[in-house]
This record gives sequence, structure tokens and C-alpha cells, in this order.
Amino acid sequence: MPRPFTTEDYTARMARATAAAAAAGLSGLVVAPGPDLVYLCGYQPTAITERLTALLLTDGNEPALIVPKLERPDAERATGAPGLRLLDWTDGESPYATAVPLLDPAGRYGVSDNAWAMHLLGLQAALPGAGWTSLTEALPMLRAVKDTDELERLAAAGGAADAAYRGILEVRFAGRRETDVAADLSALLIQYGHSQVDFTVVGSGPNGANPHHEAGDRVIRAGDTVVLDFGGLKDGYGSDTTRTVHVGTDVPAEVQKVHDVVRQAQQTAFEAVRPGVTCQEIDRIARRVITEAGYGEYFIHRTGHGIGITTHEPPYLVEGEEQPLVPGMCFSIEPGVYLPGRFGVRIEDIVTVTEQGGRRFNNTPHELGTVA
Repeated sequence: MPRPFTTEDYTARMARATAAAAAAGLSGLVVAPGPDLVYLCGYQPTAITERLTALLLTDGNEPALIVPKLERPDAERATGAPGLRLLDWTDGESPYATAVPLLDPAGRYGVSDNAWAMHLLGLQAALPGAGWTSLTEALPMLRAVKDTDELERLAAAGGAADAAYRGILEVRFAGRRETDVAADLSALLIQYGHSQVDFTVVGSGPNGANPHHEAGDRVIRAGDTVVLDFGGLKDGYGSDTTRTVHVGTDVPAEVQKVHDVVRQAQQTAFEAVRPGVTCQEIDRIARRVITEAGYGEYFIHRTGHGIGITTHEPPYLVEGEEQPLVPGMCFSIEPGVYLPGRFGVRIEDIVTVTEQGGRRFNNTPHELGTVA
């Protein structure tokens, strides 16, 4: 089991976030329930409702968590609570009246992307002279660089996903629905320690040409190529891996050719990972391999996304993202080729940046797998 995060861990995260906000020219942060709140103070409300909950981080002031009075006991049990000033409000009162004294009427604040519009509009009405910006836009790297404990969790999640892949290779595909295989994948992720399954993409035959195909009732047949993309949360941190398999051992030449191209693109992009290289350069490198092989128009998504306490978060490996790679960043490298109406191929590993280059958290074979 990983070492539990402590009050001191959360206090340090809030201090870093407050300093980063000040360095970005912000007066502070307004953090709503969701991944940012969990990351910064370890609190996840039992249910996210219309009642305002908000963590206020402002330079020179003690972190303050505003909660509905009926949820205060839950907030007090959060690991990060001892490092916070807890303020509650009661139904019938304005929650914004509790927040206003803690905020600069002329300040500019970063707000969690997933904050409810009604709450942001309420704050705007209470503080008409203040400015507001997306937290991801203002501090895109807030959660991007992982510490040793986070890396340990991500590595374990990747290993558990690998075990699930090895298990699914033993399952019969032919004659069964995509949903049946997806259920097997979900059960395997839980068996190997995941507390939450976020997705189990099983794209067989022509459905594999849809990168985010939702497993359906199509019956998988011998001769199909199948894209398997699956992941979730283990000990609070994400897994996400993709492998492509073929049903039967008689692999068509074009399927093998496309798979070889995607495999080369994935490997070449991985080998380019090192501190200082920009996110968009990793995307360009993977895309160049696929384009030179004649399949550029069929690579229809970015090369990767960050991962942590959510399975999609900054940084994003995409054209236009000039953020340089930094040791501790974790992200997917997942090039793909999707031939409409025929089949698709994708290979995905989670990778972290080290001082020396890249380190994979997924280590199952990249060869085209075969299943019965």
C-alpha cells in the first residue's frame, strides 16, 4: 500500500498553489469540489450539489474552506482540514456573503474549471469589480508535476492495467459481444486493485475506427482487429492504456502494416521524451512517422494527455502547446490510425519524464496481440 497523504502534504500543496497564483498575477484561487479540491486539501464532498463549497487560497491569508453547515462534519474529517480555516453557512443565508470578506473586491482570481456557473455568477454579482479566469488557463501545470508518492501510485496503477491486459488475452473474443469483453476488462481492473473503472473501449472491426467507441452489441468475429483502451483509478491515481489485438492468427497484411507504423510512431515519440522538449514536439514527432507512411489524415486526435488524480488533465501533447517537459510530468503517448468502415489501431502507454528521458508505466508487449 502507498504511504497515505498527510495534513502536511496538503498544507504544502496549498502553499505552492497560492505562491504559483501570486506569481501568475492572481489575487488567489477559488477551488470548487472536484479534482483540484481533492488534490489541494483531500476533501471530496459526499455529493456535489447546488450548495456552495469553495476553497479560497489568497496570498498572506490562511487557506479557508467554505462549506454548508450540514456538511461541516464531513469537511472536518478531511486529512487536510487541520491546515484550513473552516467557515460554514446555513440554508437561507447567502453563501457569497461568507466568501466576500475573504476576497479583494478588485482582485483577479483563478476559478476551478468545473465550478458551477451559478456559483461563479453569484461571486461576480457580489464582487462586480473583481476578475475571474479559468484555473487551467491561469495555472495549467498546477497538478502536472508529480512528487515521489504520486509517481508510485501512477506506476502501480499502470502495473495493474498491464495485469488486466494480460488477463484479457486469455479471454475468448470470437462469438461474443463487445460489451461482454468490456465487462471482462472491467472485472480484471477491479481484480487487480482499481477502485474505479472509468472506461473500457472495445472497438471491433469497423468500430475500431472510432477512437472513443463505446462498447456495443456488435458480435466480434474471427478476423476482426480490436482496439482495447481501458483505465480507471487505483489508490486515487489513474491508469490508461491501449493495445490492439487481432482475432485469430491469420493477420491481414494491411493490418500488420498499419500496426507497425503506429508502433514505430509510439516508440519514436517515447524516445524523444526528455526535459526541455515541448509538448507539441512530441506530437509532431509521432505525427511525422504516420504521415510519412501515408496515413496522416487518419491520425485524428492529439498524441497524448496528462494523467494523475483524473485520467485526462494537463499537459496535453498537441500542436500549439509550447509547455516544455519537466521531470515528474506524466502523460499518455497514444498515436493511432483509423480507417473508416474498416479498422483502427492505437498503442498507448503512460510515460513520466525523468532527468534522463522517459519512463513507461505500461510495459506489456507492443506487438499486435492475437486472441481466440
